[in-house]
Amino acid sequence: MICWMNGTYQEAEDLKISPFDHGFLYGVGFFETFRTYERQVFLFDAHMDRLRAALEEFRITMPYSDQEIRDVVHQLDREANEGDGYFRLNVSAGVHDIGLTPSVYETPNVILFRKALPPASRGTEKQGIWLETPRNQPESAVRYKSHNFMNNVRGRLELPSLKESEGIFLTSAGHVAEGVTSNVFWIKEGQLFTPAIGTGILPGTTRAFLLELAKDAGIQVNEGNYSKESVEEADEVFVTNAVQEIVPLSSIGEFPLPGASGHHYQILHAAYVQAIAFACLR
Repeated sequence: MICWMNGTYQEAEDLKISPFDHGFLYGVGFFETFRTYERQVFLFDAHMDRLRAALEEFRITMPYSDQEIRDVVHQLDREANEGDGYFRLNVSAGVHDIGLTPSVYETPNVILFRKALPPASRGTEKQGIWLETPRNQPESAVRYKSHNFMNNVRGRLELPSLKESEGIFLTSAGHVAEGVTSNVFWIKEGQLFTPAIGTGILPGTTRAFLLELAKDAGIQVNEGNYSKESVEEADEVFVTNAVQEIVPLSSIGEFPLPGASGHHYQILHAAYVQAIAFACLR
């Protein structure tokens, strides 16, 4: 597998990171995951805006422009010669001495990984499982995709398979939060519900786009603090992320759901696919 690190294309097995990188020592680093469609990244600007906001808050310099990153994505897809890919753009704080210095990280390590997309058909259902692990509080006012992913890892360990199930976190106050790798939505009496950003969830790029699609479709959108029972009483439940798009749930805990046959899931999924075609395949 060919990757790109600090301006150079390298084989994956040749990548090297110093143990003095503060991304390793202290978890100081951020990442974005996305996929390509005909070698175009859907919602690319939104991903980069979120990443740059995190880097700015934690004083990590990003030495590459959005266009340079986009060009690398295209080149890695061409190098793979296997269609579209799953990407992770990783920016760590770089090499420094042990201790919480410096106060500005000006020499980060920037890596773009690419791997083949896992085989999955649109409309593939998952089971929703309530997690015993509570969702932790973010380090900032807004949650970023940081190297500190231990809470997600702890939640994932409760699941038999990420391919067939998605774990749903509750906050310490008992409010519905998000999935291990996703944002969560549900339909009740024709209205769309999702936890508010203030619960400490990741402000997902796909989440934000889906909310706009719902509004355009005339579906009332509600964001707030909701109980576990609110989801269990829902008519439909689905989760979103940039790689898997919109994934319908066939159950949540012991409660069955319509999954891919859900009326509102079908409306929103069709609109999402149409938006991809318009933005990336024209």
